[in-house]
Amino acid sequence: MRAVPEQLAAWQQSAAEATAKGSKSFYFATRFFPPHLAQAAYGVYWFCRSTDDIVDENPDMEAARRQLEAWREQLLAVMNGQTVDSPVLMLFEHTRRQTGFPELYPLELIEGMRMDLERARYANFTELRLFCYRVASVVGLMMSHVIGFRGDALVYAEELGIAMQLTNILRDLGEDADRGRIYLPADELARFGYAEADLLARRRGPAFDALMRFQIDRARGYYERSFPGIPLLNPEGRFAVEIAAKVYRDILGRIETMDYNVYARRAVVPAWKKYAITAGALARRKFQS
Repeated sequence: MRAVPEQLAAWQQSAAEATAKGSKSFYFATRFFPPHLAQAAYGVYWFCRSTDDIVDENPDMEAARRQLEAWREQLLAVMNGQTVDSPVLMLFEHTRRQTGFPELYPLELIEGMRMDLERARYANFTELRLFCYRVASVVGLMMSHVIGFRGDALVYAEELGIAMQLTNILRDLGEDADRGRIYLPADELARFGYAEADLLARRRGPAFDALMRFQIDRARGYYERSFPGIPLLNPEGRFAVEIAAKVYRDILGRIETMDYNVYARRAVVPAWKKYAITAGALARRKFQS
């Protein structure tokens, strides 16, 4: 399996466009990558987004299950050196072979999507953490291979993925509830006296605020535990990861300034704040150098 340069350039352009459209925060961070790393990052993102869309964009669960299984079979075929009709998978496998991350990672991502199809509730954080690992940590693990790393960087990348997925869950609480999905663990809802029916009805009150404070504190803990891994990434890529992590962490602060009302609007980091975070990170790097 070998793509001709014209094909590869077209696929990379499509991947870049998909990234810019699908994740403004991720795309913003990749602007601090050198071109070859940015192209690899777009290839990874395009695959991850396309896999996620099989579940999120298909209202027919049985059809989604069939599509996900067909997608997995195509992935296995392309990783076995075969040519498939999907530019997404062809570019992804080109990226994987160039950067050398294990075949297990994309297969774990598909298993995470399968979890999303098979269950709409999580009994406890142990179950939720496995989901977060599969749909987010493995993305960080793939990106660590794209960038290059040393030491225990992968341990920290796993923690950062958990942090980011927990942030997604809190930000999208209302949207997920509208689709019948509740990611917050059932035992924690019970502990704070916030019923599943309250969440589905988008009710707020002291119990909801306390629950959200607890969830935000946990997510921040994962961010803090992940940050020592950033210096273990190769220098040409670590700054972009730092920016991505800090921009995403700021979503938690946005939720707080909204009085936790994620039901009313989506918490987003405005462009000026992203540039402020970047400027602060640049200033610290200059001071430390």
